[in-house]
Amino acid sequence: MPHAPGPVSRALREAPPDQLVEAADRAVRSALDASRTDVFIADYRISGLWPVLDPELPAAGFLACHTVAQRCFSSQQPVHDVDEQGRCRLYLPLTTWGERLGVLLIELPRAPDAATVQVTVDIAGDLAVALRAADRETDRYRRVRRRERLSMAAEMQWDLLPGRSVTHGAFLLAGQLEPAYTVGGDHFDWSVDGDRLTVTVLNGAGTGLASSVLTAVTVNAMRNARRSGGTLVEQAELASDTIFYQHRGSRNVPTLLLELDTGTGRARAVDAGSPHLMRLRAGVVTRIELEQQLPLGMFADTRYAAQELQVEPGDRLFVVSDGVYAATPDGAEPYGHRSMARAMRSTRLQPAAEAVGTVMRELHAYHAEADLRDDAVVVCLDWRGSAGRDGGWQR
Repeated sequence: MPHAPGPVSRALREAPPDQLVEAADRAVRSALDASRTDVFIADYRISGLWPVLDPELPAAGFLACHTVAQRCFSSQQPVHDVDEQGRCRLYLPLTTWGERLGVLLIELPRAPDAATVQVTVDIAGDLAVALRAADRETDRYRRVRRRERLSMAAEMQWDLLPGRSVTHGAFLLAGQLEPAYTVGGDHFDWSVDGDRLTVTVLNGAGTGLASSVLTAVTVNAMRNARRSGGTLVEQAELASDTIFYQHRGSRNVPTLLLELDTGTGRARAVDAGSPHLMRLRAGVVTRIELEQQLPLGMFADTRYAAQELQVEPGDRLFVVSDGVYAATPDGAEPYGHRSMARAMRSTRLQPAAEAVGTVMRELHAYHAEADLRDDAVVVCLDWRGSAGRDGGWQR
């Protein structure tokens, strides 16, 4: 019977933020008689997994690891690979509160029994929490994530994000920004507080650093109102006033604000501009028509009203920015007319975190793999309903 994961957890707590993977490596080798470990981190586009401990891993070895690691990352289940000598490579998802960070590799002298697998799952969970916390104190893991240099605007946007996915007993939630390394103004934000989930999607106007700064001001104004106990309407109005009195109507930010009661599925929405709310129900994609109000910051003292809608268990909601819905490469019809709905229907058997990637990949394919002409945001919310609330947060 292997040792309990206590020594590994203690090693992680005592390690400097930039040395977590080395501390985990030493502790796991000692506790489980492992011959090797590594941590693979997902890049910004979630298009690959990249090693932290062994960045110079030979191409053949990297590809052999990457294929199995990707399967683990996509399925979010432990996967093992046994070689001819009986050595076992065990791949474990590094996920915390639904945020998929990457994969932990542990190489053992033999295939593990069920108890050992459970110990490694617990270790991976502890390491994921530690990595999430350490990300604020060191640049090491962010350097692994980027496969090319980020623009200044993109650097600000990624730092502003709440995360890329959340798992809760009542819902699954995920989002993705593109183009990942040069995104300017489009953005999403979310927060869970008791029985209230708040999601916002911003269709930031303009390009580059000026657009990113405008988005940052907007997001922080809404967060300020929300964290002060403000309603959805008050969040919209404070953000709108903040933008207007800074730019006097010359700049505005189309935004969709959505608030969901996680106990009942009752939702409230403020449509302040152009992000689109789509629903996938029983295999059918429909646009949820909302009363479109003025974009945030267009006029002084603009007042907003919330609309109510009911989300049913099994519903999947997508919120997309204009860079997705209205994309028209080379004179083609807008992506949102037919192709987007086909992409959304094709995700019905995928979890939310995979679904946003599918819609984005189809958008890239619609552009014939050329660079996107506009920023694009896809957010996916799966509502499980109160019957699924069997323990709240899941790690």
